[in-house]
Amino acid sequence: MPDDFFNFDSKPSPSQPVEPHTKLVDELYGDWFLDYASYVILERAVPHINDGFKPVQRRILHSMRELEDGRYNKVANVVGNTMKYHPHGDASIGDAFVQLGQKDLLVDMQGNWGNIFTGDGAAAPRYIEARLSKFALEVVFSPKVTLWAASYDGRNKEPVTFPMKFPLLLAHGVEGIAVGLSCKILPHNFCELIHASIACLRGEPFQLFPDFIQGGIMDAADYNDGQRGGKVRVRARIEAVPRRNTLRIYEIPFGTTASSIQDSIVAANEKGKIKVQKVEDNTAEFVEIMVHLPSGTDPEQAIQALYAFTDCEVSISVNAVCIEHDKPRFIGVTALLKASAENTKQLLKQELEIELKELDEKWHFSSLEKIFIEKRIYRDIEECTTWDGVIGAIWRGLTPYVSLFKREITEEDITRLTEIKIKRISKFNSFEADEYLKGLEENMDQVQRYLKGLTRYAVSYYERLLKQYGKGRERRTEIAGFERVAAAEVAVANETLYLDAKEGFAGFGLKKEGEPIAKCSSMDEVMFITKEGSMSVVKVTPKFHVGKNPNYIAIFKRDEQAVYSVIYREGKQGRIYAKRCRVGGVTRDKEYMLTSEAPGTKVLYFARHETEEESNAQRLAIHLQPKPRLRNLVISYNFSELAIKGRDSKGNMITENTVDKIIRDREAMEG
Repeated sequence: MPDDFFNFDSKPSPSQPVEPHTKLVDELYGDWFLDYASYVILERAVPHINDGFKPVQRRILHSMRELEDGRYNKVANVVGNTMKYHPHGDASIGDAFVQLGQKDLLVDMQGNWGNIFTGDGAAAPRYIEARLSKFALEVVFSPKVTLWAASYDGRNKEPVTFPMKFPLLLAHGVEGIAVGLSCKILPHNFCELIHASIACLRGEPFQLFPDFIQGGIMDAADYNDGQRGGKVRVRARIEAVPRRNTLRIYEIPFGTTASSIQDSIVAANEKGKIKVQKVEDNTAEFVEIMVHLPSGTDPEQAIQALYAFTDCEVSISVNAVCIEHDKPRFIGVTALLKASAENTKQLLKQELEIELKELDEKWHFSSLEKIFIEKRIYRDIEECTTWDGVIGAIWRGLTPYVSLFKREITEEDITRLTEIKIKRISKFNSFEADEYLKGLEENMDQVQRYLKGLTRYAVSYYERLLKQYGKGRERRTEIAGFERVAAAEVAVANETLYLDAKEGFAGFGLKKEGEPIAKCSSMDEVMFITKEGSMSVVKVTPKFHVGKNPNYIAIFKRDEQAVYSVIYREGKQGRIYAKRCRVGGVTRDKEYMLTSEAPGTKVLYFARHETEEESNAQRLAIHLQPKPRLRNLVISYNFSELAIKGRDSKGNMITENTVDKIIRDREAMEG
C-alpha cells in the first residue's frame, strides 16, 4: 500500500499523456472517488481515537444526553431526535443503537433488545426503551471541555468528539468496512483495561488480550497486539455429560450464535465429517446446546471433530485502525491504551483547571460581596443620581481593600454588586460568609494538590471506576494455548477405500468393481507405489488412478515413522539395488521416485514396517537365474546391514545378475 494512499488532499494523475478532455474527466472521477472514499472512512466506518465512536454512535449518545432526565425514553424517540444530527435515516441509527446497547456498558436497556447468544433481533424501536447508564454519564460527557461543531444543516451543535475518560474503543471493540480499508478491533475486558491504564500511568509494563461476552477458550499466541496480520483462535467450551453419550456446549466463540453453531454441526453431519444422532438448542439467557452422539462414540474424539469441522472453533483476524488528525492510523492496542490513558489524564487536568477557575471566581465575588455589605459600601450609592456616580462610589469604597484580592476588580464585578438584592443584604451573616470563603479556599487548595499530583489523581480516578463499576465484569474468555486439530485425524471413517488392480484405479466409489482396502474418511490421504517404483500421495476421492497392479496402497498418515524396504532392477537388464528409507515430508499429488528413473525399472521386492526393529528382522533369499560359471544361485540378504537413508537415495547394489525370484528365508525353509 503506498505511503500516500490516505493523503486525502492529493489528486490522481494519469500515468500516460491523454487528450485534454479525457484528462479532465479522469481528474473529475478521481476527485469524486477520493471524496467518497475519504467520507466513508472518516464519517461512517472507522472510529475516532479520542472517544472510540463512529459518527452515528457519537450522535446517538449526544441525542440521549439531550433527552436525559433520569427516566427511560422510547428508542424511537431517541432515533428521531438523532436524525437532527445524522442524515442517513432511522434504520441505520436504530441498528447502531441496538448494537451499542448490546455492549452492556453505556446504555441502560428496558424491553427486548435481542439476544447475542441466539442471534434473535431486538423488538421494534417503538417497543423498547433506553437511558444513559451511570457509567456513561460519568466518563463520556463533560460539556466544558468538549469541542463543538455545527450539525449537517447548521441548526444544531454536536460534539466533534466526546471527552472520553476511559478506553471505550478497546472495551467495545469495533468492526467497519470502508473504501479500500477495513477495521476490526476486538473487545477487551473492562477490569483489565483499567488495570492496564493504571500501569500505563505508572510507567509499568502491561499486556492486553481480547475478552468476549460469549466466553469460550482463546489462543492469542498470534494476536500481534491487535495489528494487521494478527489473529486469535476461539473455541466453544464443551463438556461430556456422564453416562449419557452426550456433549454439552455452554460457551460459544465470538461472532457466532447458538443457531449458527447448530447449523454448522448439522451441515458437518450431513457431509459425513462427524456423526451425531440429534442436536438440541436450549439457549435462552445462557447458551446450552446438547449434541447426542451415536452409541460407542468416543466423546473426546467427537469434541475434537466439532472443533475441526464446525463453528465450535473459529479464527478471527484483526486490524486495529482509527481516525487521528483526520486520517486513518494503523495502531496496536498497546498504543491505543497509552493514548487513552494520556488523553484521560489531560482531560482530568482540564476539568481541574476549569474547576479551580470557577472556585477562584466564586471566592473573588464572595469576597467582594462580603466587603460590599460589611463595610456598608452600598449606602454610598444612595445619594448618587447617575450610573457613573454609582460605579464611582463603589470603586472608592473598595479601593482600600484591593490588595486583598487575587486579581483585579473589573467593571463587570462592580455591576454584579449593584444587582445584589436588598433581601440578601438584610439577611447577610458575616460568620456564614467567612465559613463559605473558608470552604472555597479548602476546595481550591485540594484542586491545586490534585493538579500537582496529576498522575496520582488519574490513578485514583481509574481505581474509583473499577470499584464502582467493575463488579460482575470479570474475564469470561479463558486464555489458553491449543494445537490446531488435524481434520483428517478426527474425521469419521464412514467410507471404504476400494482397489481395482486390473484397471489401475482406486477410490471409495468403486464398490462394484474393486476389492476393499481399508476404512477411510473423505478427509484422508492415500499413498500408493507403482510397480515401477514411483510414489504419490493423493486425497481420497470416489475414483483416482494408481497404475495397474500397484506394489502398495494404503491410508497415509503424515506423522508416521514407517520404514520402507525396496529391492529393484535398474532398467530392463540393469543391476539389482536394495534400499531402506522413510517417506518424510511429501506434497500432495506430486510424484516421487523410490527407484531409478531408467526405462524398464521394476520393483522386485517391497515391504513396509512400522518400526526400524521390524525392518531389521527381514531375511531374504534372492534366487538368481542360472547361467554359465554362476555357482551360487541363492543370495541370503539381511536388511539390518543396510542403513536407512532418504527416499531419494539410490541404495546399495546387490548383484549384476538376473534375479529369478525373491522370497523370505522362512518361506524358503517352509518350501
